[in-house]
Amino acid sequence: MSFHRVETDAPSPGRRTLLAGFVGGFAASLIPWALSATSDEEQAGFLALSAILVGRDMLDAQQAQRLFAALKSDDPAFAAATRDLLAYINAHRPDPLRLQQTLDDEKSPLAALPRTIASAWWLGIVGNGDKARCLAFEKALNAQLVADVLKPPTYAYGPHGSWSRKPT
Repeated sequence: MSFHRVETDAPSPGRRTLLAGFVGGFAASLIPWALSATSDEEQAGFLALSAILVGRDMLDAQQAQRLFAALKSDDPAFAAATRDLLAYINAHRPDPLRLQQTLDDEKSPLAALPRTIASAWWLGIVGNGDKARCLAFEKALNAQLVADVLKPPTYAYGPHGSWSRKPT
């Protein structure tokens, strides 16, 4: 018995629709309980929004606590913006894979928020320039993604960006 496999370069619209449905359903399941505004609920909202933005259903709660505190200290309106973005997602139900593009196209004041949150999770860095702080190194999602093959050191060799300068 032989099987013949047909290979095509064209993406499958059915598979994409199914994937978008699963991702949308997952995202929608996180939103309702996260729209409240107490301190613990603000952090829960951040965690729910983070899960949507980075595409992970399980995120480290302690890491979330550190990132949320740092992001909130950089921007006092961060918690409110997080709540506003969750409300936007709940009201408009955008395709999570196109959320950033949708916010950019609408010139939304919330457009920078997904990038800020995703960057914090994936790189473990909060802030820019001289105010950049490394809050995670081996626990950042970029390191976890390759952890089965690469073992990054559990510390940084210098301040953020120090590896980009040529040695003296």
